[in-house]
Amino acid sequence: MPINFDEIIDRRNTSCLKYDFAAERGYPADILPFWVADMDFRTPTPVIDALKARAEHGIFGYTQVKDDYVIVLQNWFRTRHDWAIERSDLIITPGVVFAIANAIRAFTKKSDAVLIQQPVYYPFANMIRQNERILVDSPLRLIEGHYEIDFEDFEQKVIEHSVKLFILCSPHNPVGRVWTRAELEQLAAICLRHNVIVVADEIHEEFVRPGFRHIPFAAISDEAAAITVTCTSPSKTFNLAGLQISNIFIRDKELRHRFKEELSRTGYDEPNTLGLAGAKAAYEYGAAWLTELLAYLEENNARTRAFLAQHLPKVTLIEPEGTYLLWLDFSAYGLSDEELNAKIIRDAYLWLDDGPIFGAGGSGFQRINIACPWATLEQGLKNLAEAFA
Repeated sequence: MPINFDEIIDRRNTSCLKYDFAAERGYPADILPFWVADMDFRTPTPVIDALKARAEHGIFGYTQVKDDYVIVLQNWFRTRHDWAIERSDLIITPGVVFAIANAIRAFTKKSDAVLIQQPVYYPFANMIRQNERILVDSPLRLIEGHYEIDFEDFEQKVIEHSVKLFILCSPHNPVGRVWTRAELEQLAAICLRHNVIVVADEIHEEFVRPGFRHIPFAAISDEAAAITVTCTSPSKTFNLAGLQISNIFIRDKELRHRFKEELSRTGYDEPNTLGLAGAKAAYEYGAAWLTELLAYLEENNARTRAFLAQHLPKVTLIEPEGTYLLWLDFSAYGLSDEELNAKIIRDAYLWLDDGPIFGAGGSGFQRINIACPWATLEQGLKNLAEAFA
């Protein structure tokens, strides 16, 4: 049956981070939020059914992964990404950011350099600094509304700082790039030349717009696979972030051993029982739901683009290739970042993600999450238009 993505589901009073913690974070309690990257859509019915069945069993003891879960993952990645994974590659963690922090500690030591490409998902920088590593940035270049990698700068930074680890965001959050095979091959060549380990955050891998294709970094070549930690999760794809489960794939035996050793030091062992049940059902039965979701998000994209062109022509939309997060350039208004953010909060009564938190190149930008019913998104856009009229 068709899914009603227009249904507005009240998420307040559910301990929901997106809606219920505005006051604790210094915002008006009833502000309209478009910040954190989860969706206002109900997860696929088969996932809900699987969770109900598991809950009705009534015992929630320690849980481990069986072959049936691995087979479901293998089918998913082979079918959707032409990527073969082995059972031995898989390591379960409670989240992708957790896995990135674990990799930083496993593969580098204090004062080692870790490279990122800003503006980029801000926990990358947080995890590097909080683990006392040196953050090295090779900023993306914005050329005529399109972000590109500066490969010369990338390699120069790797050499100058003796970079040990590179965190790749693919598809890229917040600028919405879906990297081409040629771009990934060039990154792989540089990292292989200089013995740089790659942690590929591919959590948005299913959110790719028509005409583009996500290519797992580890699928580029056997050589690339041997230096890669691939971080995936059903949390974005099926709106399961609260179930705390991510699938991490490491082909190289030595890297996998080092990652597992560090993971053991955290005290984490068994995955969330309901997370495992929900993830299995999602990957096994969620493809049709995802197809309809992507069509709905494409419509939200088109409607947002048209609304901005008509009502907010001074706001530049960086045309997204992937993710459900739009990167909006407000710099034509000539406001400081503090003034821009205050205006959006005070006058538009919206909670977006302020561009500077994504690092270099974020000034003048705001990130907005469009994974919500159109009526909700339209109200947010109308608020913006009125505030900037």
